[in-house]
Amino acid sequence: MSGNAVRREAIWNVEGYVPPAISFNQDEAPGEIFGANVFSKTVMQKRLPKTVYKSVMATIEHGAMLDPAVADAVASAMKDWALEKGATHYAHVFYPLTGLTAEKHDSFFEPVGDGTSLAEFAGKTLVQGEPDASSFPNGGLRNTFEARGYTGWDVTSPAYILENPNGNTLCIPTVFVSMTGEALDHKTPLLRSQQAMGEHASRILALFGHDNQKVVAFCGPEQEYFLVDRHFFLARPDLLNAGRTLFGTKPPKGQEFDDHYFGAIPDRVLGFMMDTERELFKLGIPAKTRHNEVAPGQFEIAPMFERGNIAADHQQLLMTTFKTIAKKHGMECLFHEKPFAGVNGSGKHVNFSLGNSELGSLLVPGDTPHENAQFLVFCAAVIRAVHKYAGLLRASVASATNDHRLGANEAPPAIISIFLGDQLADVFEQIAKGAATSSKGKGVMHIGVDTLPVLPTDPGDRNRTSPFAFTGNRFEFRAPGSMQTVAGPMTTINTIMADSLDYCATELEAAISAGTDFDTAVQTLLTDIITDHGNVVFNGDGYSSEWPIEAEQRGLANLKTTLDALPELITESAMELFERFGVFNHREMHSRYEIGLEQYALTIGVEARLALEIGTTAILPAAVKHQTDTALNVGALKAAGVEPDLAPLEEISAPVAALRAGLSALRAALKADVGHSALAEAQHARDALLPAMLDVRTAADSLEEIVADELWPLPTYQEMLFIL
Repeated sequence: MSGNAVRREAIWNVEGYVPPAISFNQDEAPGEIFGANVFSKTVMQKRLPKTVYKSVMATIEHGAMLDPAVADAVASAMKDWALEKGATHYAHVFYPLTGLTAEKHDSFFEPVGDGTSLAEFAGKTLVQGEPDASSFPNGGLRNTFEARGYTGWDVTSPAYILENPNGNTLCIPTVFVSMTGEALDHKTPLLRSQQAMGEHASRILALFGHDNQKVVAFCGPEQEYFLVDRHFFLARPDLLNAGRTLFGTKPPKGQEFDDHYFGAIPDRVLGFMMDTERELFKLGIPAKTRHNEVAPGQFEIAPMFERGNIAADHQQLLMTTFKTIAKKHGMECLFHEKPFAGVNGSGKHVNFSLGNSELGSLLVPGDTPHENAQFLVFCAAVIRAVHKYAGLLRASVASATNDHRLGANEAPPAIISIFLGDQLADVFEQIAKGAATSSKGKGVMHIGVDTLPVLPTDPGDRNRTSPFAFTGNRFEFRAPGSMQTVAGPMTTINTIMADSLDYCATELEAAISAGTDFDTAVQTLLTDIITDHGNVVFNGDGYSSEWPIEAEQRGLANLKTTLDALPELITESAMELFERFGVFNHREMHSRYEIGLEQYALTIGVEARLALEIGTTAILPAAVKHQTDTALNVGALKAAGVEPDLAPLEEISAPVAALRAGLSALRAALKADVGHSALAEAQHARDALLPAMLDVRTAADSLEEIVADELWPLPTYQEMLFIL
């Protein structure tokens, strides 16, 4: 595994790795730093006048409209706090439709007439900013000559300090909209959907005797990622530019031993994890769990549940922090869904629940869920929502990068179904037949070791093949990709839940008004829902070859690719749904569809050009050199009177010819005139570029198994996945 000069140097650098110097006080207590850089409720309570604080809390806690009169007082307190923290600039942070984070920095300090400067930060500056709206993806909402866009302060997501060795910045989470008020970001629709869902959840609770309850969505996203040494990363143009390896043959050892999963965390990686967690704690991000994932070089972090909007903001900040800290430790953090072929890809499981601080999660079944009518109504609303709008859920996770992962053996299939577990499935089966009278209880496990206690067991197992699985007190949406913002899936979940909760509340209200007993009305509602929508419940193996056949018989769609899923966004029913609940208007829905097509075509276009460049300038020359050396050896043997074995020359010549042919076909596909519509370009990317890239890769990967190691130009899977 010596390799050529570039690879040898990369390996030497890895072996000579020196951990970064400790940059913090080792005596500080971990609990002391949590939220230290956050303009939190505690900070606001200390710094704001009582009336201002109460006004801000009314907006955050109860959804009251923000009083513009408090902005100046908040801005002044926020500025003073930030200056004390060493901030020199402030930034309105927003989340455009690139899926990444964007920010515009301005200095607090302004010159005054006497030659000095004065720190200023007015309320109007806090509330609104104005970045360029035409240079971000907008799907036709803004023309190039229409540049005006606005950021607006999201008071429900706390401001924070982003540290840098050369100075700190006050970061203010904001929405990003056009001057017509249409959403150009992920935060605005998430807030709209949260409001809609909460309104109709409150109607349900009122029917159960809980008046004036504000309900919010909670999210606990699990983030999977890969780490590779940065020297290898920089020596792989495909990783550098596309985030995934476009070439690479399977190493002799992969993940088949399952020895990496939950294994001992390597020291270098653990140092990175501890460093990131400290930074996350300072930013108020409740990182809870860390462990090795299934694939070599793959890891996971799972924070605790937070309000959906804050969880989405924190997820974006977490990814930025991981990228930064990984470089500090000489590594690169990869969030691509499938950076390495042949091993598990990475997802971002979105754990969803709804509730509030007084009632807790509304998806907790209790020990006897058959008697918990309130839980059953909310659970039935989920079943109805997922069945009725499965296509929208699939579209919410559709991307060129996630297409590599969905349906593979480490991710759920593209068929959207719900796993309820044995206990709840049994309860709903009873409901469908008339009424539920019992629930399977918890059991105990006798391990047979006297020194170990008897362990309680849940009344149902979990199902890692299900895209939408009940896991005890929440539903886990396993289909989102690791690069995605969780705001997109959460917006869809909130909106389809708003529709289902509206339906349930309306049905119950109408039945009660007609004189029906409440318990009878609930039973009728639950029976109708499970009868009409029970086909979406599937507790079996989503990886089995029989499931797609059964799913089709059940009427469940199998939207295998992004181009199959994206049209779900612009169906009449989808556009009516989102407009009815004030989440998207028709123009905004069409913009998301157009952006999805554009991003798909752009992603594959970049990969195709990279494959052509790397194949032509790196892999083909190495293969030809090996072919030439082999041919020279044949000639030398003949000249010496020795009958040469021609098999090695034939073995290298066939894939070299295949690589040349593949590169030629890929070059032609890239030059083809396919029109200028987003749909035409996306279809060409799927139907022409991807197959041509696969042919090039197939030839190149076969060459990697033949070409002399000292000639191979790219760091191999064996090196990148196992040398950390």
